[in-house]
Amino acid sequence: MSFVVGLVIGIVLGFGFIFVFVKLQNDRSKSRIALANTVAAFARMSREDSRKLLAPEYYPSWVVFSQRQKLSIIAPLNSTYFACTFRIPSELIKENVEPVLEQYRPIVLSSLTFSKLTLGTVAPQFTGVSVIEEQSDGITLELEMNWDGNPDIVLDVKTRLGVGLPVQAASELIKENVEPVLEQYRPIVLSSLTFSKLTLGTVAPQFTGVSVIEEQSDGITLELEMNWDGNPDIVLDVKTRLGVGLPVQVKDIGFTGVFRLIFKPLVNEFPCFGAVSFSLRQKKKMDFTLKVVGGDISAIPGVADALESTIHDAVEDSITWPVRKVIPILPGDYSDLELKPMGTLEVKLVQAHGLTNKDLVGKSDPFAKLYIRPLRSRTKTSKVIDNDLNPVWNEHFEFVVEDISTQHLTVKIYDDDGLQASELIGGAQVKLSELEPGKVKDVWLKLVKDLEIHRDNKDRGKVHLELLYCPYGVGNGFEKPFRSNLTMTSLERALKMGSSAEDGYLADTKKRTVIIRGVLSVTVISAEDLPPADLMGKADPFVVLTMKKSGTRNKTRVVNENLNPIWNQTFDFVVEDGLHDMLIAEVWDHDTFGKDFMGKCIVTLTRVILEGEYKESFQVDGTKSGKLTLNLKWLAQPLYRNS
Repeated sequence: MSFVVGLVIGIVLGFGFIFVFVKLQNDRSKSRIALANTVAAFARMSREDSRKLLAPEYYPSWVVFSQRQKLSIIAPLNSTYFACTFRIPSELIKENVEPVLEQYRPIVLSSLTFSKLTLGTVAPQFTGVSVIEEQSDGITLELEMNWDGNPDIVLDVKTRLGVGLPVQAASELIKENVEPVLEQYRPIVLSSLTFSKLTLGTVAPQFTGVSVIEEQSDGITLELEMNWDGNPDIVLDVKTRLGVGLPVQVKDIGFTGVFRLIFKPLVNEFPCFGAVSFSLRQKKKMDFTLKVVGGDISAIPGVADALESTIHDAVEDSITWPVRKVIPILPGDYSDLELKPMGTLEVKLVQAHGLTNKDLVGKSDPFAKLYIRPLRSRTKTSKVIDNDLNPVWNEHFEFVVEDISTQHLTVKIYDDDGLQASELIGGAQVKLSELEPGKVKDVWLKLVKDLEIHRDNKDRGKVHLELLYCPYGVGNGFEKPFRSNLTMTSLERALKMGSSAEDGYLADTKKRTVIIRGVLSVTVISAEDLPPADLMGKADPFVVLTMKKSGTRNKTRVVNENLNPIWNQTFDFVVEDGLHDMLIAEVWDHDTFGKDFMGKCIVTLTRVILEGEYKESFQVDGTKSGKLTLNLKWLAQPLYRNS
């Protein structure tokens, strides 16, 4: 019975608790709905409704009623109005902004103006208006505006570099400046060479280093190292003399070089220097690929090589050091900063010895190319000596020197292969700064495969040069040595005496060639450390002297069984053309039934003509050791020949 009573009581209490819980949840839900309706009603209230409920003094300080009103009704009207009248605000903005741009123009710019200004077709959106002042004599309004426009604005920027740079047309300016240089070096097989398209792409050059290489009281010189692997779009319009037009694309450009900037002279006025000179100091790498659009450039023989040579020559002659472009920053005369010849370099290519053989049958046919600046018009080429690894050229060349401190003479020896491309045997360089003005320097240069890599230990031979640097405007004991309209070298002009020229030019325009005629006295003094030529470890040496052009010969007596003979014998030679002749001294070993060749020395007459007399020990070529001591004396009798 007790169990039944307890069960009934438990059921009644359980239902009672459930009823109470449901009632509480319903009341809570009704309360939240009512609160939400109240919040929604407040959200729909305007500023005026708020002011009706409470006076302003009952609001906290952070509640502010803005005076700005929405202008949603004006926006559609503004769009229509702006589309019709956008040219008017464009002109107003241009007229008012250009004077301000000119006022704040940077010092590096010569002018800054608009070449184009239109505001586009998207109208501004005015989102609010407010009255910020209410006065009896005026009303001040403020308009809140949003504008995501599509204007077309181009600034015409002219720098003090002497070029204008419209921000959207830099490529066009480059095109205008480069095309005349390409035309100047246009190959003869082409009738025209122009750009049909030129854009520089999106890849910027990378400057990897900067250095101050000179610090002078009147200037500062900086060098910037630059790398550029660009993605330009360059198309050349090539027209051949056959009437064929070729659109040639220049692709895969890779450039590494060092640019030189010279800030000179230094002044007290901002920006503290009067002018800037810039130049490509060193061209480490310049690679590119030529491709005919829709075809193969190799279809026309010679065009690809001609275009590559033209591009390289254009870069070399237009911007490569010592060529420089002078940019005036402040008013003044800066003509002294421009490129000017400093003098002439006389080069006598005498001979080469021990050249590498490049031919499978026979011997190489060597010839030489010499240059200071690697331009086709300034490169000198010697004659070809057939089938000889020890060629003797004895040829004169003259070069213009423009910067004695940085330039060098380059000589490259090639093997002539007839119709095929010549093969490089080796090259060498000599710094012009090592030359003493007015003094002949006789040098033997070792040939290397690559002038940039000096770790070449292979014996490729050596080349013999005779160098004479004659600077302009420096007294050197010669009377007016430089004449631009004479068919003689600078050395010949230096040796020419008694000219009646005025200001460096002959009054008579008739060309004259100087012939250096005279008597050469050669004293064969001695030899030392000659190699043994007999079975007993001795030799019976004597010397044969020969003038190359005339063939005149003389020989010394034989000194028996001596590797360090002394002769002290003098011989005289009448020389008809001293500057283009040479003395050959051959050392022989006398035998009972003949003679054996031991070695030789080749001596040019340039030094003895200039100095009058000198004594020198010459290395005997063709032997492991040995020197020959000679004393040379010159008695000149110059002649002149009209041509």
